[in-house]
Amino acid sequence: MIKIAVIDGQGGGIGSFIIKSLRESFGDKIEIIALGTNAAATANMMKSKANKGASGENAIVWNASKVDLIIGPLSILVANAMMGELTSKMAEAVGNSPAKKFLLPINQEGIEIISVVKEPLPHLVEKLILHIKEEFNV
Repeated sequence: MIKIAVIDGQGGGIGSFIIKSLRESFGDKIEIIALGTNAAATANMMKSKANKGASGENAIVWNASKVDLIIGPLSILVANAMMGELTSKMAEAVGNSPAKKFLLPINQEGIEIISVVKEPLPHLVEKLILHIKEEFNV
């Protein structure tokens, strides 16, 4: 069983949508850990049927190296992203993690990825699900 960390901040809306889609696509074949930069984000992601959840810097730093896959917006690699909620230690832990990282190119931090087609979140998550199926044979 693959262990997936979904990282989000602020209200956890992106992470909640990702977790809901993962659960609908894979059921109980995967373990999902909701990692919020704050308690509200974690609580909202837990409502979407994550197996476990934890909040804050230490939770993200601790769990980043213990999962097979990390999913979230591109900003989880940017220190001080999410209005300052994502610390440099969090960004470093995600970047240094041996886990695969499937990041969504959502422009929240003024970072533009050149040559990526801008698509709505539901379309990006559909592609994410296909990537997971291909990469992990789930």
